[in-house]
Amino acid sequence: MDLTYTFLDVFTRVFALAIVLGLIAIAVFYVVDVTQTQHAIRRNYPVIGRFRYIFEHLGEFFRQYFFAMDREEMPFNRAERTWVYQAAKGEDTTVAFGSTRDLRPTGTVLFVNCPYPTLERDSVAPAGVVIGPYCEVPYRTDSFFNVSAMSFGAISRPAVLALSKGAKKAGCWMNTGEGGLSPYHLEGGADLVFQIGTAKYGVRDDDGELSEQRLREIAAHEQVRMFEIKLSQGAKPGKGGILPGEKVTQEIAAIRFIEAGQDSLSPNRHPEIDSEEDLLEMIARVRDTTGKPVGFKAVVGAYGWLERLCEKINRRGVDSAPDFITIDSADGGTGAAPMSLIDYMGLPLKESLPLVRDIIDRAGLSERIYLIASGKLVTPGEAAWALCAGADFVVSARGFMFALGCIQALQCNRNTCPTGITTHDEDLQKGLVVSDKAERVYRYAIAVNKGVSIIAHSCGVPEPRHLKRFHCRIVQDTGLSVPLDELYPPVNSSG
Repeated sequence: MDLTYTFLDVFTRVFALAIVLGLIAIAVFYVVDVTQTQHAIRRNYPVIGRFRYIFEHLGEFFRQYFFAMDREEMPFNRAERTWVYQAAKGEDTTVAFGSTRDLRPTGTVLFVNCPYPTLERDSVAPAGVVIGPYCEVPYRTDSFFNVSAMSFGAISRPAVLALSKGAKKAGCWMNTGEGGLSPYHLEGGADLVFQIGTAKYGVRDDDGELSEQRLREIAAHEQVRMFEIKLSQGAKPGKGGILPGEKVTQEIAAIRFIEAGQDSLSPNRHPEIDSEEDLLEMIARVRDTTGKPVGFKAVVGAYGWLERLCEKINRRGVDSAPDFITIDSADGGTGAAPMSLIDYMGLPLKESLPLVRDIIDRAGLSERIYLIASGKLVTPGEAAWALCAGADFVVSARGFMFALGCIQALQCNRNTCPTGITTHDEDLQKGLVVSDKAERVYRYAIAVNKGVSIIAHSCGVPEPRHLKRFHCRIVQDTGLSVPLDELYPPVNSSG
């Protein structure tokens, strides 16, 4: 038998069959397209019009690889992502020849170097601080860069575990997000900030109200160091959290005390907090129940309420104050939010952070209330700016997601995350190896701390928390920069 002839004969028959099936498929698509009434392009250009939708879908993935410049992509550009990837992998983050960062656009941040920095390679580690001095169990920490709120549910089991393990090794805290306390938060060993969202996940009773018994159960874990009452979130102020039903597994439902398989929708605010007085009462209730520091997280739009809050604190006594306030930026991230909110609502951190710092200082509460900055702070330069503007701590969620391997596929609101970070599909989660990603989280946190320390050293201060507004300049529309303390003059404390 001629094997060559047999192979060619089989190949020819298969090829012919494929052509016939392809022509049949084209004919079917043609009939479907010319008879459907929903898509004008497909109706006018049957079959080939379908490529328009395919290219539109693929465009968002191809742009970051082929078309976008290093520093023009949103929400995070290639230069920012690459720095995080290199830092997380322990690779060299130095660059050669010159910076690709354009120093001309309005709003560009510049730091003012000192002519006579101390004769050390880097500045010393940040000094430790005590949060919650009026609590039964205050929290002492020396970490200024920490893991921001990401809920178990919004992110996967291996992602939570890798973050916790990495944070533990780096000596920083991790915020649980509003999804409750999972075994994976605890297994990793990190210090934890338990977030109380508007739905009270993890600490709710059968009616969805705050349960003091469950609060005490959470506080009984030594790793849970602080509690954060979430008033609003940067990407969607005025709207509660959204977790699609396909991501509400039996395990997640049990942790949150909700039903599995159903959309998990948080109220747009805490029903029992309707005023500054109510907020202080809630803070006192959680602090008295748990014995641990309590603060709140909010996006700043209107800010008169913060001034009234400080007035009430001074009337009631400084022990009634929140132990910390987390300011989330209008350009904060989320797994799912309406575009009308994510694009337009709230103030960005560059405006709200110095504003809140000044309100606290004018009230004489700067020694009592610690200020935490959140929102698109993923590199040392951004974190150093926040410290100059008045933050005591910086937290990042998306920076640590990049450290885990996030490729900005923009599929967080689906169960299809290709890196296994925001999906509960076990086949996709296999790509996220906890031991490897925990090391990346650790290295990224250390790299940010080192980078901020280098900036602080160049500015001539002994440690990062000594950075002040005059160490930072902002480029104006004239092309010239002005000191941050001219844009936001520092306030002399009233007491």
